[in-house]
Amino acid sequence: MANFTPIKKDQHQNLKVSDKRGLEHIAKQHLIGSNAKEYNQLALNFPLFFIKEGEIYRSVALLGLQAGENLYYQNDRLNALNIPQSLALSPFALGLDTEKENTLTACIDIDSPYVGEDKDIALFDAEGNESDVFKSVQESLGNLYENEVMTEKFIKELVDNDLLQEFELLINLASGEKKRLVGLYGIDEKKLNTLSDEKTLDFHKRGLFIPIHSMMVSMGQVNRLVQLRNEHTDQKVAGIKLQPRTAD
Repeated sequence: MANFTPIKKDQHQNLKVSDKRGLEHIAKQHLIGSNAKEYNQLALNFPLFFIKEGEIYRSVALLGLQAGENLYYQNDRLNALNIPQSLALSPFALGLDTEKENTLTACIDIDSPYVGEDKDIALFDAEGNESDVFKSVQESLGNLYENEVMTEKFIKELVDNDLLQEFELLINLASGEKKRLVGLYGIDEKKLNTLSDEKTLDFHKRGLFIPIHSMMVSMGQVNRLVQLRNEHTDQKVAGIKLQPRTAD
């Protein structure tokens, strides 16, 4: 379990991170957060969906066909050409500093095996100044925050224009067992194609079709999940179908 804490010079002046860091903490995660800015790259590797938490939609990449399964994580590494921005920044993350009126600040997983005073890359120099590496991390975290805010606005546009629908994955196992994965939301293509000319032009001018089309294209990566499942597990998949969810 990650233990993120705000990075403070007076407490962490001697703290360092390893120059080579792994992603063992996601080995059993079938969903990873993503943002709309990176859809065009992630679509080359992962199926991209939204999941609903209460009334909030969250953007995710699907990495497995069931909870606790990460089919991309093999041989101690994530086998993908591109990885979500948030993962690339591990063990750093944005978090709230309760001592500063809950302002967002750079945090670090203090319990990560890649963090400690005996590691390679210092966060502060001997005079207590921020290292170039730490400055770069803070800049990247700032970019991540901006991308997440943009994603929230993008999702709101989809919701406001009734462009989301729930999908289901129908999975036929080689054993004869049938499974269904629900709770995945994506673009309703039929409603997208019936947008008014005025709304279509508006979406085009604001660049909204870029993440929309990237997300739709990414759904073909569901077949990649089948390939990985059949290559690396005994629970083989004989067939899979992604479709709008039907009534139970």
